[in-house]
Amino acid sequence: MDWIRLLDDATSDFARVLDEGDLSADVPACPGWTLADLGEHLRWTHLWAAHAVTDGNPHGDPAPGGLDRETLVPGYRKAAAHLLEVLATSAPDAPAWTFGPEQAAGFWRRRQVHETTMHLYDALSSQGRSDAWSIAPELAWDGVEEVASVFYPRQVRLGRTEPLPGTLRLVATDVEADPVVVGNAGPVATLEGQAAQVLLQVWKRAPVDDPTAAALVATRITP
Repeated sequence: MDWIRLLDDATSDFARVLDEGDLSADVPACPGWTLADLGEHLRWTHLWAAHAVTDGNPHGDPAPGGLDRETLVPGYRKAAAHLLEVLATSAPDAPAWTFGPEQAAGFWRRRQVHETTMHLYDALSSQGRSDAWSIAPELAWDGVEEVASVFYPRQVRLGRTEPLPGTLRLVATDVEADPVVVGNAGPVATLEGQAAQVLLQVWKRAPVDDPTAAALVATRITP
């Protein structure tokens, strides 16, 4: 995938929502946060990820930014531009600190695309416009695979959740790909649907009808 182009598109779309939206609107998936808070979180995260590439450690601590539109929007755009420059000028296999098994800059290309794309959904949802969100099925399914290969193992490793008491079998109906499996215990619950819908479900942005699958998704398989 062309991660740099995808990140450029996603950050531009997110900045547009910040620029045009109601910054005081609540973000449904992030209790206690307004759109302004979400924008500041993503601004900070972009700078933190860039530091992980340039300095090779997780200790970046960008200074807080303002939550008013005149400060937040240009501040976000500047942070996004900096991240894009760092990632575009760093080879994907260049050494970098990451929280995944891949200790290379390419990790952050993928991660920041998914981070921004999911928070774009959150931003649009805060404005009552979640139906305006779209994602290519292949990209959505890559995000599902990231949950299984990066986030769930990390959550268990850090003691944030116990190993699942069952197995989630995730199946996309619009992508030619093998099922993604999370966990290795019984019973097995299958979550099947379009890739974008499954991605929203495993990130707790959409309801799950099957009670067994819903109980497994409700655990902290993602932060």
